[in-house]
Amino acid sequence: MITGEKFLTMCGAVLLFVAVVGVILFIASRFGGRRSDGPVAYLYLLPTLAMLALGLVYPGLRTIYQSFFDAAGTSFIGLDNYQTIFTTEDQITVLRNTVLWVVVTPFVATAVGLIYAILVDKARMEAFAKALIFLPMAISFVGAGIIWKFIYEFRPDQVGIKQIGLLNQLVVMAGGKPQQWLVNQPWNTLFLIVVMIWIQAGFAMTVLSAAIKAIPDDIVEAARLDGVGPFGMFRFITLPSIRPTLVVVLTTIGIGTLKVFDIVRTMTGGQFFTSVVANEFYSQSFRANNQGLGAALAVLLFILVIPIVVYNIRQLRASEAR
Repeated sequence: MITGEKFLTMCGAVLLFVAVVGVILFIASRFGGRRSDGPVAYLYLLPTLAMLALGLVYPGLRTIYQSFFDAAGTSFIGLDNYQTIFTTEDQITVLRNTVLWVVVTPFVATAVGLIYAILVDKARMEAFAKALIFLPMAISFVGAGIIWKFIYEFRPDQVGIKQIGLLNQLVVMAGGKPQQWLVNQPWNTLFLIVVMIWIQAGFAMTVLSAAIKAIPDDIVEAARLDGVGPFGMFRFITLPSIRPTLVVVLTTIGIGTLKVFDIVRTMTGGQFFTSVVANEFYSQSFRANNQGLGAALAVLLFILVIPIVVYNIRQLRASEAR
């Protein structure tokens, strides 16, 4: 589409938006009295519901429908795409990697964030210490992947060739041989997971630090007067007090980890048995041109996220009810 056509399309969309809002405001102005609050509220919600239906519900249903068709999207093949996901070796590796990401990342990132929040709480230069671990949150996943790809960079162990990767340089200085960290499985997946933990630990630290500071001082003082030590303070005071926040942090990082794509795509492209569901969905849909399998992977990803989202919402409601 040329620039002129894009400009006209944009102007048409703006005019359409103004016309829709104008019509809604005109209709809303025709209602009067207290009983009109309900209809007016639904009237204002109408554009949002229409956009959700058009931009979320319809594509979702379309994806589910497409997952029952072949690569070209022309022949109905039933559950064959789902059978492929759970029976072929490559797809089982993808599922295994995804499980590894979801099991390791939330717990390690949350543990690192929690320990860090406790150590720097009310310490000197607390703000500076928090900023250090929070900084990776400001970097995109792609940027973080590029940074860590340099850290894992490998050069052959030959005379005259110097290592430019930080990790291999440290290994060489210690008398070891440089390793291809992103090639050798299954450790390469764990080295990718480290990048996600590096990013998410700052988020966990920030939220958990706020929860720790919200613990009433009289409870802490009473525990100290009873002779509770640092470990007992953590076990019987801190941990129970921040439990709802802890669950929210774990589930939020878990959802983000399920959708991880940028890090894998940037650092390995899903090669060397490092692919995950989101990356495999992209590879099948846009590189292998297998629309059916790509749609099935997208549906699987959606199904995996649902239980975590539901549990997260229930925890939030329970926390608000207390």
